Formats: sequence, structure tokens, C-alpha cells
Amino acid sequence: MSDFWRDRNVFITGATGLVGSWLTKYLIDEGANAVALVRDGLSRSILWSGSEEFRYIDDLLTVVNGCLEDYHLLERIINEYEIEVVFHLGAQTIVGTANRNPLSTFESNIRGTYNLLEACRRNPGLVRGVVVASSDKAYGEQQVLPYNEEMPLQGNHPYDVSKSCADLIASSYYRTYRLPLCVTRCGNFFGPGDLNFNRIIPGTIRSILKGEPPTIRSDGSYIRDYFYVKDGAHTYKFLAEKMFEADIAGESFNFSNELQVTVSELVRMIIEIMGAAAEPVILNESRNEIHRQYLSAQKAKKVLGWSPRYSLQDGLKETIEWYRDFMY
Repeated sequence: MSDFWRDRNVFITGATGLVGSWLTKYLIDEGANAVALVRDGLSRSILWSGSEEFRYIDDLLTVVNGCLEDYHLLERIINEYEIEVVFHLGAQTIVGTANRNPLSTFESNIRGTYNLLEACRRNPGLVRGVVVASSDKAYGEQQVLPYNEEMPLQGNHPYDVSKSCADLIASSYYRTYRLPLCVTRCGNFFGPGDLNFNRIIPGTIRSILKGEPPTIRSDGSYIRDYFYVKDGAHTYKFLAEKMFEADIAGESFNFSNELQVTVSELVRMIIEIMGAAAEPVILNESRNEIHRQYLSAQKAKKVLGWSPRYSLQDGLKETIEWYRDFMY
């Protein structure tokens, strides 16, 4: 732990989300003056859980209620709180929600991104670094895998398109205005605090704990890149620090443990770790989803000297123990 974040003013969007909660905790732990934009009072967010790890957050975090669609609020936050580093994680992140209601996803993910970046651009004497959270979904469907940072961004479905657009908008703010930013592209986050049980990892763990067979929405052959939430939070913080050390503004980086597994393999891994005698139910109902998505993290390793802290197995073990405590 260094003094880099001590008394540094930081602004976090998406602070009540899975990665945002852990990032906020780590920044506060290192002495940052953290300001969070919170749209809804998510009492079940791990940020407000009252657990031992997060119990002190209420006393140290400045919360501003509002949404990314409110440009003037974003500009006021950056100006009045004299924000130096911005972490933009706020987004509508559920693929199914985006398919049902694309407009709300476009509003938060696209309008929210350009509103925030414009507010940063309007305060150049304050903002010295912006980390924009994109996604592997921004790449869309590619013929050659793994995804690398030179590939075009070509999402086809509502959520994927929203991330492609937000990613390109971020790039334009660097290329046109030299706004000091970097973009992260990660796979599917999982870990303690994820209460979206329609996701495969928390849903599978909950089913097994309840003595029910886990369900797989697809045919089980879909390949994804799974990234532990604590690794993700440390990575965002690490990247922001690197922006003050090296000439990397305007760059995009994939972050991944570079382990590709099918949904069926992942579910069976969880069953084995939990010592259960369960057989998953294959629903084969998934639509408008890309079959194979996984990332190369070679650029981050070579340029930044980055490497993940957790293996998939270790992350799953910690996650399972958290849900055992949470549910019982």
C-alpha cells in the first residue's frame, strides 16, 4: 500500500455495483477522498451491507444522488469536489435487461458516458486521469479469437452496441481533446456481493446451496472469460496509478486471466468445489448472445507489467464461501 491515493479526490460512477463497491473500498482504504454517484438506494449492494469489510464505508464516502443522464450534476460534482481522478464504471450491465429495454441501456451507457467525459473536458485544470470501463462485449462477434486491442469494435445487440459506442466515444475524447483517459475491457466479473442471480455463477451457487439443480440458459457450450471482482477492482486502481507514471493516455487494455471455459465446464467446476451431487438442467433458451468471447491480456502484461492476483479456482472458492455466509 502506497501513499498515492492519500487525500486524492476521486469520483466513482457505478460505486454500488459489484466492481465499483470493491474499488470504492480499496480507494478509501488507501486514504482517497471518494465521491460516489448513486442513482438508486440499493440496500442490498455490498457497499451498504454492514459486513465487517464494508462497515466503515458510510462514514468515509461522500454520496451524491443522481444519474449519469444529468450532465449539469456531473459537471457540478467534478467542479465542487475538485475531482482529480474519475472511475467511470456506471452502466446498465445486464444483457437481458438491454434486450428487453434498449433505450434505457443506451441512455445510461452511451449518453452517460459522453455526459461524464464532457464534464471532465470542461474542467481540464482539475481532472488528470479518467478510467473508462468498457467490456469484451464491445468487440462483438469476431472470426479470430482471443480478442486483442487492435480489433474493431462491432457490437450487434443492444448491450454490446452500447459498450462499443461508449468505448469509441472515449477514444474520440482523447484523440480530439487529449482528455487523459484509458479504457479497460474485461470479461464477465464474478465474486462476493453479486446478487444478480440470473448470472451463471451466483445462480449456480444459490441453487446448490438450496439443494436445487443449477440451470444453464444456453446449451452449455458458450465460451466466456470470467474475471474475479477483487482482481478487477485492483486492476482499475492500478491502471489509474500507471497513468501518472507512463505515457499511456488514450490506450485501451484488455484484462483477463486468459482462461477460457464453457458454461458447462464452469458449472461443473462449481459443483466440484462445493462437493455437491448435482446435475445441471440445460434450458437452451439463450438468444442474441455471442457464442465465443475471450480476451488476450498480453498488451497489459507487456506495457503495464500487470498480472492477475487470483486464479479462477481461488476466486470461485472465496465467492462460494461468501455466499454460504450470506445465505445462512
